[in-house]
Amino acid sequence: MERFLQDIKPGERVCVERIEGGGALRRRMMDMGIVPGVELEVVRRAPLGGPLQIRLKGYYLAMRRGECAKIMVCDTNQGYIEQSLASR
Repeated sequence: MERFLQDIKPGERVCVERIEGGGALRRRMMDMGIVPGVELEVVRRAPLGGPLQIRLKGYYLAMRRGECAKIMVCDTNQGYIEQSLASR
């Protein structure tokens, strides 16, 4: 099931499927390690529309909800690898 990262609840682990849009924002996310196939976990959500704290590759990262709205994720049990192999 595909969802946006902003819709994930704290404690859930998901796999990045794709990054919507392009340009400098997409490049910045990829520089931070948010690339298709990487697994991440939402640690906490700030109240009143504040940033999300996520953990990936052994470090923590705070992201604005607007940025998280551009990241499509899927459940880790579905697996990014299975989906990418099915599309070939």
